[in-house]
Amino acid sequence: MTNSGSWIVPYKERINSALESLLPDDDSILTKAIRYSVLNGGKRLRPLLVYLSSELGNSTSEAQDLVSSAVELIHCYSLIHDDLPSMDDDSLRRGLPTCHKKFGEAIAILAGDALQPMAYSLLTHSNEIEDKLKVNLIALLSEACGQNGMVEGQILDISDHKSLSLEELDYMHNKKTGSLIRTCLEMGGLISYLQENEIDLLKEYGEKIGLAFQIRDDIIDLESPSEVSGKNQGTDVLKQKVTYPKVIGMEASKEKAIELCKEAQEIVTNLSGNPVKLIKLSNFISNRHY
Repeated sequence: MTNSGSWIVPYKERINSALESLLPDDDSILTKAIRYSVLNGGKRLRPLLVYLSSELGNSTSEAQDLVSSAVELIHCYSLIHDDLPSMDDDSLRRGLPTCHKKFGEAIAILAGDALQPMAYSLLTHSNEIEDKLKVNLIALLSEACGQNGMVEGQILDISDHKSLSLEELDYMHNKKTGSLIRTCLEMGGLISYLQENEIDLLKEYGEKIGLAFQIRDDIIDLESPSEVSGKNQGTDVLKQKVTYPKVIGMEASKEKAIELCKEAQEIVTNLSGNPVKLIKLSNFISNRHY
């Protein structure tokens, strides 16, 4: 990862290896579309959050890998569907043609449809996660990506807004992006048996970095060329989307992302475990260019 620090690389390699082994590998067109969409790179932020939060307590490698893979499959499903012509109508993702450009809309829709239950299935397969905890994990993940989470955020994002207040914009971002980010941290805390107050701190941290992450996305859309971001540049402007730079300006947006990440760092200093990697991650988020 450019400007992310070498400490992140082993986590990316670990989740990529886990995903490679857990995905189907037959020659069907659906499997090809699934593997194309999941294994084509990406920041792997959400699995990283599971790994970092679970390391604060006592969890097994198997549980970490399965939960991390599950949240990444949900994220990849959402990207496939968000890119569709009926949604954001994007042609480039992670520097490659989007799934519907590569395989057609019908296959892309079905690939996203298949990834959702596949994610939940992974959560049930661990021999090292108690059944009661599996139910809690599935409930959390379904809430994060459902009607009151990512889906609500996407509906707000594609709605025809002439303007939004900063509070309304934050609400949209917190639903579309922040809900899954917070849930990744909470799930990692649960599988490592952290105390409730520790998990609450992780969720507060997630709320801060989730909004900062989306603000940086708004900035990247304007400033980073496609060869850096992996996405078409300037699409938010072309679609007349309401973004942080549009509402408060570019410099104020950059300052807001940095401020949120500093607040996130202060929160995790109250954890009983070592917060150094969570602090490093927030620094990456506040300055990323892709």
